[in-house]
Amino acid sequence: MQELHNFYSNQLDAHKLGLTEINKTINTVRLLRFIVFFSLLFGVYFTFKIPYTPIIIGGIGVIFFGFLVVKHQNLKEKRNLIQLKVSFNETELSVLNNDFSDRPDGKEFIEPLHYYSNDVDLFGRGSFFQYLNRTATIRGKKLLASLLTANNITTIEERQKALHELSKKSKWRENFTALAQLVSPTQKQITNISSWIETYEPKLPSFLLVLPRIFSIISLSIIGLISFGLIPFSVITTWFFVGLGISMFYFKKTQQLYTSASSAKDVFKQYYLLLEQVETENFEAELLVKKQSAITTQEKKASSIFKEFSNILNAFDQRNNILIAVAGNGLFLWDINNASKTEKWIKAYKDVVDNWFKVVDFFDAYNSLANFVFNHPNYSFPIIRNQNKTIEASNLGHPLLKVSNRVDNDFIINNEEFFIVTGANMAGKSTFLRTVSLSIIMANCGLPICADTFEYSPIKLITSMRTSDSLTDDESYFYSELKRLKFIVDEIKEDTYFVILDEILKGTNSKDKAIGSKQFIEKLTKSKSTGIIATHDVSLCELADEYKQIQNYYFDAEIVNNELFFDYKMKNGVCKNMNASFLLQKMEIV
Repeated sequence: MQELHNFYSNQLDAHKLGLTEINKTINTVRLLRFIVFFSLLFGVYFTFKIPYTPIIIGGIGVIFFGFLVVKHQNLKEKRNLIQLKVSFNETELSVLNNDFSDRPDGKEFIEPLHYYSNDVDLFGRGSFFQYLNRTATIRGKKLLASLLTANNITTIEERQKALHELSKKSKWRENFTALAQLVSPTQKQITNISSWIETYEPKLPSFLLVLPRIFSIISLSIIGLISFGLIPFSVITTWFFVGLGISMFYFKKTQQLYTSASSAKDVFKQYYLLLEQVETENFEAELLVKKQSAITTQEKKASSIFKEFSNILNAFDQRNNILIAVAGNGLFLWDINNASKTEKWIKAYKDVVDNWFKVVDFFDAYNSLANFVFNHPNYSFPIIRNQNKTIEASNLGHPLLKVSNRVDNDFIINNEEFFIVTGANMAGKSTFLRTVSLSIIMANCGLPICADTFEYSPIKLITSMRTSDSLTDDESYFYSELKRLKFIVDEIKEDTYFVILDEILKGTNSKDKAIGSKQFIEKLTKSKSTGIIATHDVSLCELADEYKQIQNYYFDAEIVNNELFFDYKMKNGVCKNMNASFLLQKMEIV
């Protein structure tokens, strides 16, 4: 842990130093701009009567001033990037200190009817998603959430290799995330842009691709002839109004295209830089190489293609400049030229744009997962084995619990085996259920597990641990729970699952609950599934005498010196010590 603190602290110090240096450079450039501007004014003023000298001074001054303006803008963008890297490392140091409450919690992904996400606090305040998420784009964030909820048990080892490789590229991940944060478009914006490009049909005739070039050559020729006094100035005036007339004739179509395209300008500027990061990096893991290959074309790099479109849209955006709007359209058909280039680009690449967006989404989401791998070097990647054991773990713990407070447990469960876990209140049953649940989710995502070792035969997860009544649907708590159990029964008919249940049939009387719970557990044992059932009803433990695939385990509580003591260790057998009456007395409730 100290090594991680040192790494992020060193990165933070280096970026803060870089920030200080670049601020000095920016101030120097600002001063130079000021000096050049006033030198230009004074130079032109004092040489005004000297032939050609003001023009030379003005030309050189404008060029130099323009260079400094561009330099200043580039430095500001570089400073913004460094500031984001500072923020990145500050975040990592905070999370290492278990402070992540201000991170996005993914509450928009909470789905009460999902297979497991609501039961294991996957999303929301203090959730695993809040702890894990480092995505910089909305679509990357959505993809990360879908990876956690996918219940995908295929190609786990492929994902492990990808995450293991990405975890070593800490500086590359930092730079990618910072670049992605420079301009962060909304999910709706990206979706709308993709949809617009995919469905766009050209509005302008094809000959307009050539016309602006011919028109511009003629305009420059006329200007040249006028400068040598070969033709009168009235010719350029007439030609200018011809250009404006042509531009006005197509104004409605170019305006409509500009309105749709203007929102895409910043998006493509951002994404071509991100694609460039992916293209220029060396990857070895099959999954990463596959994604990198998805943005490779025979003619150009995807980043170059996106950059080309970004430049076209930037040029198109200059129509808002009054000089460009008038002179540009009158002499060079500026709007028609850029609108035609925009349509040509869309026609050429409309079928691949969304897939290239998805590659960026992939790396944004996988960077979060790889960052988790990097931050937990002591965790163990699951060893995938299709064997008779579903899970064989040593010192398995919950990743969100502080190491100083966490009690780990060894855990071995065979295929088609069910554990009935009893225990006193607050003894650790529910935490253990969530620990096992989260370990399965993490394993299926390709993440390392909070355990010394973890051997795993991949299996999907389904749970019933947190049910509530629904006033809007006019449902009682008991009926909601029955619907959940029915959902589980239907699912295990179609596929094999790891089933985790916490105190089922809580909404009915104890006798009815015992009979119903027993029947339900018997039904589970006849499926091909595996799982854990936590309960306070020790009568259910008698099922272990009837079914060889049922085992009894418990979490104990002891009263030591008139105080409750929990060791949070899972033991073989049935719990004998319950603590409800002791707590009622201790808290002077009875």
